[in-house]
Amino acid sequence: MKTVFASARLAVLPLALAAALPSWAQTQLKEVVVTATRFAEPAAPLPFGVSVITAEEIQASGASTVNEAVMKLLGVVGRLDISGGNNYSLDLRGFGVTADSNQVVIVDGLRLNEADMATAGLASIPIESVARIEILRGTGAVLYGEGATGGVIVVTTKAAMGVQRVSSAEVYAAVGSHNLKDLRANAVIASGGFSLDVAADDRRSDGHRDNFVSSTQALAVTGQWRNEWLRLGARAGRNDQDSGLPGALTAAQYAANLRQAQSLTDFGSFKKDNAGVFAEATVGDWQLAADANQRTKKYTSVVYGSPYGYDVDASNYSVRARNARKVGASDNVFVIGMDKGAWERTTTQSSFTPVGTVATARSTALYAKDDFTLAATGTRFSIGWRTEEMKKAEAASASTLKERQNAWNLGLSQPVAADVTVYARVGRSFRLANVDEFSFTNPNVSLQAQTSRDMELGARWTLEQSQVDVRVYRSKLQHEIGYDPSGQGPYGPFGANVNFDPTQRQGLELESRHALSAAWDLRLNAALRKATFTEGAYAGKNLALVPKKTLAVRTDWRPAPGHTLDAGVNWVASQNPDFANACTMPSYTTVDVRYAYRFGAAELALGVANATGHKYYTQAYGCTAGETQSIYPEAGRAVTASLRYKF
Repeated sequence: MKTVFASARLAVLPLALAAALPSWAQTQLKEVVVTATRFAEPAAPLPFGVSVITAEEIQASGASTVNEAVMKLLGVVGRLDISGGNNYSLDLRGFGVTADSNQVVIVDGLRLNEADMATAGLASIPIESVARIEILRGTGAVLYGEGATGGVIVVTTKAAMGVQRVSSAEVYAAVGSHNLKDLRANAVIASGGFSLDVAADDRRSDGHRDNFVSSTQALAVTGQWRNEWLRLGARAGRNDQDSGLPGALTAAQYAANLRQAQSLTDFGSFKKDNAGVFAEATVGDWQLAADANQRTKKYTSVVYGSPYGYDVDASNYSVRARNARKVGASDNVFVIGMDKGAWERTTTQSSFTPVGTVATARSTALYAKDDFTLAATGTRFSIGWRTEEMKKAEAASASTLKERQNAWNLGLSQPVAADVTVYARVGRSFRLANVDEFSFTNPNVSLQAQTSRDMELGARWTLEQSQVDVRVYRSKLQHEIGYDPSGQGPYGPFGANVNFDPTQRQGLELESRHALSAAWDLRLNAALRKATFTEGAYAGKNLALVPKKTLAVRTDWRPAPGHTLDAGVNWVASQNPDFANACTMPSYTTVDVRYAYRFGAAELALGVANATGHKYYTQAYGCTAGETQSIYPEAGRAVTASLRYKF
């Protein structure tokens, strides 16, 4: 941890600024309540960090997808998803290429993570349906299981908030650069205890490169009934996406014309459907909840002239309970639950894999967590345990994994002053190789389970006008699973998925929010991180695609009634696209600004993304003679004009 503690002095200036702000602030921040803990509870005494983004903040920022909101508002590193469709791969704590496999995505109780290498696809969620986004920093393995070492992204829609619904409607239309056309609508019909929520998106764009035309249509419907102690409901959704795939550029092509495409014919398309039911009840001291969800995905593509397609059928089931009661004068909260998941992929077209090839993943888990808070001191003790059995198979390679893994954590939080809480936690997390990883490796060497010992120390300062959270963390991984371009695979030493030599993630995170005045809010997120090999041939080298520093500053200013100016600056430090660290991707800074004017039930807005027109890229894979190759350029300056009307 020497590097992290030596870098901690960089946090002194922002903390000093934060300490000065409350004296001239005039408004009060709301108490933060989170649901990433499986049941709603205040964030202040938690022994770990949780970041929250609200629907109001999403709207003010002009973000059009969940990915964009997380990157803009929290400064989380995002890399352009090469499958297109305005999607990004998020990286909460420095896992680089395998970030999607080392963090869990939950939407209204539905686990979106795939059991292969595909990105979870947060861009497919209708943004107008989202009530809040929560980011659980660091391991969430006890509550969410395999692959939660880096953290958990929890998206809760307005229909799932569990509050009384009120009849309303809203429409949104936008046009912008790259021939953008974005139409959205959402409505609520409520009567007595019944309500129906509908949200729809239709987004089309020519993209910022040749052969990057994309279209996305999404629909989400939720119907529910509730009374004082019971809530029952059903939900369904559909998402269609089509996108050209321009491919990667060489360094020379990027320098000459970053709009050009490597291919003018490659494309990808998917259709997703989901349906589910849910129930919540309060019985005495117990809160009970259950979810059952089914989803399908049909994917087709042509890449490098070769067709590829598959169908996915997945299901998730969750039952959980929470008991809160007094033990003497102290408080005790006990949570217990069961998760069950099944995933199946069937190849429908391929030049390399026989049509009809099936890959499967199954899991069953039990977990329990207990939090005990002493009345006299406010000291909170937390302990959690999860046991999960997983079975994965891929028919083409005749590969099978079957294993049971356990996760645990111990946490402690202690108020040290009226406004300050310090906390600590340690734990263990895990993941098995996904079906794409263990089916493309050395046939004579089985991939072992990846495990991590995780530690986090933090301090949380909460006043009426300011909230500051500082965290130091470290995760020491054994048998980390990833792709080695020089690994011995099924076709010789030309690349394979392997168990890395021991690796380590460590870092410092600062998050702060301030109500500077009745008309001015400020949000700051900064991070120092280091992801390195600690042993082996690459000992001391950085893992690929992990920037060491990030900074995001965002302000929301309301100079007069009806007028809002939202602006943000995001800076991401340089990173290496290769394990040998022979190449470096340059750092980049983006600035976005949005002005909105509200009159009556309408809002007119004008937003500019990457206002300086900075030339940069977030995704690259190759390194040749010290020069980064296989580059996927990002967009330059983009202007969007929009109209929103509420009924």
